[in-house]
Amino acid sequence: MSTWEATGIGSHPGENHLETIRLVFGEVPGLPYLPELPARGVGADMIGRTAALLVDLPVEVQPSGWRLSDRPGRDHRRAVDHLRRDIDGLEEIGHDYSGPLKLQVCGPWTLAGAIELKFGDKILSDAGAVRDLTASLAQGLADHCAEVRRRLPGVSEIVVQLDEPGLPGVLAGTVPTASGFGRLAAVEEWRVEESLRLFGDPVVHCCAPGVPYDLLRRAGVRGVSVDAALLRRKEEDALGEIVEAGMALFLGVVPGRDVRLPDAGAVAKPAVELWRRLGFDPERLAGQVVLTPACGLAGASPQYARAALAACRKAAQVLKEDPASGMQGG
Repeated sequence: MSTWEATGIGSHPGENHLETIRLVFGEVPGLPYLPELPARGVGADMIGRTAALLVDLPVEVQPSGWRLSDRPGRDHRRAVDHLRRDIDGLEEIGHDYSGPLKLQVCGPWTLAGAIELKFGDKILSDAGAVRDLTASLAQGLADHCAEVRRRLPGVSEIVVQLDEPGLPGVLAGTVPTASGFGRLAAVEEWRVEESLRLFGDPVVHCCAPGVPYDLLRRAGVRGVSVDAALLRRKEEDALGEIVEAGMALFLGVVPGRDVRLPDAGAVAKPAVELWRRLGFDPERLAGQVVLTPACGLAGASPQYARAALAACRKAAQVLKEDPASGMQGG
């Protein structure tokens, strides 16, 4: 895992997928990924892009958002076309690449809270529909991974990232109904644990407050991806157990929108200080922590997106070369 060092969350600004794939392979060579470009419109957004992978569950866009439909229509085909072009681009840029590759999709619970049933409320309102959606996504994602492996035979492993910004709301019962006037019932933790096991050993990304660390550890996920700025001291015991279990910690250390970026030492500081508070051996830090932007970069300028990835990579070098830096004193 130590060679991963740094990576991105997934989304990027602009509409040129070839240029963005080239940027990703250049700036985070330890763990490059297939970027998402939501600025391209319908079907390039997180929900539509993931819905393109669903098996036997076509979707369409209604004024209220994405909804299940009887058959694949224009919106569904557009989402599939975006993804197909992206994989073509990935093959063109990364044809001779060897190493790990990250693929990210919207997780089943955030997806269920965003897509509506054909006639009625969101998928999240119907436990049977959620099971169908989860099974469809697990199959579609497995097919997607298999195609990427076929196109890029040098890929040593595929790291799957499930984006679950809606998960804390699903567990707390704060997801609004389709009408917006009510709230959908809270989902039991065991259901979420059970569903995550269908995806092998994913990294779960959640850039919202209230990440359910204990649940994710029990589900046996490979790692968690969180915004360092949202970490609270009361969560650190649960985070320590994640690290103790040998799971990866993807730590968001630079903002997803344009700011003036500090030097590599300052970017690395949240990871160094967290590690010191948790009381783990400094030598383990670079091997278990992967530095990332705090969230997707879709709202940033292209120049900043490049600088943000470069800053994460340089900060990861600081952790690697001098793991005890910043750990002196209190």
